[in-house]
Amino acid sequence: MVHCAARVHMMQENAADPLAAYRDVNVTGTKRLAEAAASAGVRRLVFLSSVKVMGETTRPGQPFRIGDTPRPVDPYGQSKWEAEQTLWAVASQTGLEVVVIRPPLVYGPGVRANFLRLMRAVERGWPLPLGSVNNRRSMVALDNLVDLVALCTHHPLAAGHTFFVSDGTDLSSAGLVRSMAAASGLSPRLWPVPVWLLRLVGALAGHRATVARLVDSLQVDIQPTRERLGWQPVVSTEEGLRRLLRQEPP
Repeated sequence: MVHCAARVHMMQENAADPLAAYRDVNVTGTKRLAEAAASAGVRRLVFLSSVKVMGETTRPGQPFRIGDTPRPVDPYGQSKWEAEQTLWAVASQTGLEVVVIRPPLVYGPGVRANFLRLMRAVERGWPLPLGSVNNRRSMVALDNLVDLVALCTHHPLAAGHTFFVSDGTDLSSAGLVRSMAAASGLSPRLWPVPVWLLRLVGALAGHRATVARLVDSLQVDIQPTRERLGWQPVVSTEEGLRRLLRQEPP
């Protein structure tokens, strides 16, 4: 069984008590599902968690590792972390095999939010003030995530473990713009605006978090995933972007 249903990260929160709303779906709902699965004789449950259980940023070249202490900073990340702990408790009580996968940003058909806005800006040839941004962000193409999920449903060494997943290549925001442009057959239009100025403008405009996602780093280490499961990304970031931008099937 694969469990990926959730109350997802909300850019504009409308709940009076966001943490309670996340817990109701992501923690309580996950617990009930796992208990029902165990009662029905399901052998293994693969849970799609989130890199947000670890936090929001990393230093460039210092990715999150599975052994690091989770430090979620928002209600969504907190609820996903609590859901993971709930699953391990159910596993110990029932014998249900649990596998946890923590993806970073997932892109593919249907992608929305900031990624979609950036993609549309590149396609329209808008100049973007990201030329001086030298961060590093891990992402995962939908093809790669699905491939790992499928592997984790049956691999004998997956049960009882938590895995990070990504394309295996971390890009800066400027590098992502260049890759998007290349996938569309366009020339990127990047302006070299200092990062401190981008942060200042974002703060003044009420978009501090949006700018942070464009200039901060967030990387994950997938080497343990490769080693334990013998897994490799099935598409490169370049190929994943090409399929997305040209809407080609896998």
